[in-house]
Amino acid sequence: MEDLVSTEWLAAELGKPDLVVFDATKYLPNENMDGRAKYAGAHIPGARYFDIDVLADPESSLPHMIPTAARFERLLGALGVSNATRVVFYDQKGLASAARGWWLMHLFGHHHAAVLDGGLPKWLKEGRPTEAGEPPAPAPASYTADFQAELVKGIGDVKRIVRQGGGGALILDARAKGRFDGTAPEPRPGLPSGHMPGAANLPYTELLNPDQTMKDPAALHALFAAAGVTAERPVVTSCGTGVTACILALGLKRAGFPEAAVYDGSWTEWASRPETPKVHS
Repeated sequence: MEDLVSTEWLAAELGKPDLVVFDATKYLPNENMDGRAKYAGAHIPGARYFDIDVLADPESSLPHMIPTAARFERLLGALGVSNATRVVFYDQKGLASAARGWWLMHLFGHHHAAVLDGGLPKWLKEGRPTEAGEPPAPAPASYTADFQAELVKGIGDVKRIVRQGGGGALILDARAKGRFDGTAPEPRPGLPSGHMPGAANLPYTELLNPDQTMKDPAALHALFAAAGVTAERPVVTSCGTGVTACILALGLKRAGFPEAAVYDGSWTEWASRPETPKVHS
């Protein structure tokens, strides 16, 4: 299964018994919008809601940190997903949070997963159907996770990378340039902007066309190369809370680079820790 699928592909596959479609919309705190409420108002027919704040670690004070494998298995099974299910994620903005769902599936060993290119806006622009309301609960399924530890990094890993300087992995930050430089505020109150020493910046929006579809592999490859990515050096993607970092991970894979790891706590964790070094341009 391709990691990125078109609206044409999804329209042809919609309704097949082995396919589950998820709306994985997550809005930033300063956007003041409710993804689940908007999903109930209009979603792709048959789509279920994938709440990244629920498929997460409920004990963590940080937003939507990865769950245990046991929690992921239980919740995914309750959503009707088995190991044989093909899963497609989309979001209401185009391509903003859907890649987090795709990455979580890869993290737990499920590679029959994809992101809808252009998301709900492209689907609507093409006049394709939607439905409203909450669908009936799906028949529960049995799901077994196969955790891929190399696809995620914690703060200890990132501290070590920062200490190693240019000799370690490349930290690639998906936030807007102003947030990375420290000249624009973070969307979370009280959190300073800036970046980790040695990190490079590639705002996830640069990977997207004006219609919120992802750029072609050659264009992506050029963007990543300009940001310092090579096939030989490991990449760890980061952002505000580990959501748009997954777009960089998807783009790297689409561009033909080795799979990146995602720093799950991202800047929210790093900036909130008093002992971590921060750079403010």
